[in-house]
Amino acid sequence: MTSQPEILAPEALHHVTFTVNGAAYEIDVPARRLLSDALRQDVGLTGTHVGCEHGVCGACTILVDGRPMRACLLLAVSVEGASLTTVEGLTESGDRLGPVQQAFKECHGLQCGFCTPGFLTTITAGLRENPDPTEDEAREMIAGNLCRCTGYQNIVKSVLRAAEIAGSRQARPAEGSLVEPVETTPETGGDA
Repeated sequence: MTSQPEILAPEALHHVTFTVNGAAYEIDVPARRLLSDALRQDVGLTGTHVGCEHGVCGACTILVDGRPMRACLLLAVSVEGASLTTVEGLTESGDRLGPVQQAFKECHGLQCGFCTPGFLTTITAGLRENPDPTEDEAREMIAGNLCRCTGYQNIVKSVLRAAEIAGSRQARPAEGSLVEPVETTPETGGDA
């Protein structure tokens, strides 16, 4: 008589550890839990949006160890030990908007905002690889993300503006050694 293989309960929990936006998390999830659902439901970071759930639209894009990936195509158990960055993690210290966030605000790239988290993370990774894209390269950078509001023009403008902002921030001295310049006018007693 042979023994029967053990059948695991479909909802058996697996312990997973990872960091999200620099904070360590330990969660227990079923093997079939999607990373997008784990981030939203177990970690409580709802900035990652779930659009098509087939990896087509890109709304759920996050950075996994710095690389853009569709959170709806990954199982939470597959990112054991990984470093994740969601849209919430793009804000810089002191609550200053990151370059891509600032550019979207300035260039009206947000539109309805549903797809925005995926665009922001995708562009952040894209600008790390190509910090000075042309307009065609900016269009190629966002080609894997869908916006149903149409009008990619402002998103492309946002990519180019984000590159400018990131470049100007890198040109500044290291944080802590910088004294913010103060614009003075004749009314405040300085040169204009």
